[in-house]
Amino acid sequence: MRGAVITRTRLAIGRIPWSHGSVAECFKGRNNSLGFIRLCLASAVVVSHASVLGFGDKEFGHWFSHGQTDLGKISVYGFFVLSGILVTRSGNRLPLGRYLWHRALRLLPGLWVCLAVTAFVIAPFLYWRQQGSLDGFWGHARGPLDYMESNWAIAPRQNDVSGVIAHSAGSGLAHSPSIDAALWSLRYEVLCYFGVALLAVTGVLARARRVVLLVAVVLGFFVINPALATPHWAGFSDSSYATSFEIFPVMGKFDPDVLIYLGFAFAIGAVIEMYRERIPVSDPLGVLSALVILGSIHYGYFFVVGIPAFAYLLLWLAIRLPGPFRRIGARNDLSYGVYIYGFAIQQSLTAVGFARWGFWPYLAMSLAGTLAVAAVSWHLIEKPAMRLKDIGRKRSAPTAPPAAQPAPPGETEAVPESSSGEDRPLADSGSRVG
Repeated sequence: MRGAVITRTRLAIGRIPWSHGSVAECFKGRNNSLGFIRLCLASAVVVSHASVLGFGDKEFGHWFSHGQTDLGKISVYGFFVLSGILVTRSGNRLPLGRYLWHRALRLLPGLWVCLAVTAFVIAPFLYWRQQGSLDGFWGHARGPLDYMESNWAIAPRQNDVSGVIAHSAGSGLAHSPSIDAALWSLRYEVLCYFGVALLAVTGVLARARRVVLLVAVVLGFFVINPALATPHWAGFSDSSYATSFEIFPVMGKFDPDVLIYLGFAFAIGAVIEMYRERIPVSDPLGVLSALVILGSIHYGYFFVVGIPAFAYLLLWLAIRLPGPFRRIGARNDLSYGVYIYGFAIQQSLTAVGFARWGFWPYLAMSLAGTLAVAAVSWHLIEKPAMRLKDIGRKRSAPTAPPAAQPAPPGETEAVPESSSGEDRPLADSGSRVG
């Protein structure tokens, strides 16, 4: 029965004009452009922050979208969509302990070193630029050690280090209340990871994928309903944060509005993964999704049609971009480092007055400096950490090639673990300055 359904689905997809098959057929192996797309999304966050941190203006795209969104937030949605696809695949195929181990290795080593660099290198530099010495820096009530202690568990519960931002009047740093505000989204990403773990241990991912679709529909209702009444609805940017709640104190507070919007993007990715044998890879649909995104950003209803269209566009680009794009980020994925260091690098450039040269020189130096630091982070911290992902794993006897093994329910073909990149480093990005 299931075989007949899969066959009919394949035939239906094959009749779609210019269809290249289903996502299950096309999105397998490492021959994709995910690395390039992640790097573009992370770099877009740096671009979006440049106008704020360097010049005190709105983020890039704010005026074009009539206040709905901006380039940074769109990148956030993109990262959550990709995480939804790849992390759901990982959760569905790995034992719980190994799944959580892989996720921890992806996020924590790079983050901890970033916090240390921010607290003990960047913050002292900014303080010295302001005060002319380091007197009072190390013994400050909210000093570098406090910054490390408060922020080690993903959530940025302390935004400043020794008052370098609070006492930055006249230095340009007052454009943001945080030394590295981009870290705000990591706790929401981790909460989504725990959600996937829950669905995995309860058997939902393996046997009841309609529950994943139901979750996406419910979240979509809360996202789309207010946007239908207001074409240029601003999403979670309109949140008052009055109803924030804590789950674990070390993870800080979660805002329900933010969680719903980011959770919706993640859930769309999860649905794509769970129903990948039914989703066609079509060039006309890819082009149409790009037009829908641009139109909804400028003319309205981005949260009604824009986010789902963006999800399809990212997947289509990952599959259909030609060879040269597939080599970018395939072995060295700098996207996470670009995200976690970009904001602090830009704060440093602002402190030394680099913005006086104008937007484009400031942006060019921001990207160049961030990419350089991200490369060091990848080669010295993130990549060595990811080599530990199989530590303690029991070696098993050789098995048949994936294509010869029984396909899991709802799949047309078994895909080897990590083959589409679910355990390759993901840049868990954020964009909000506040």
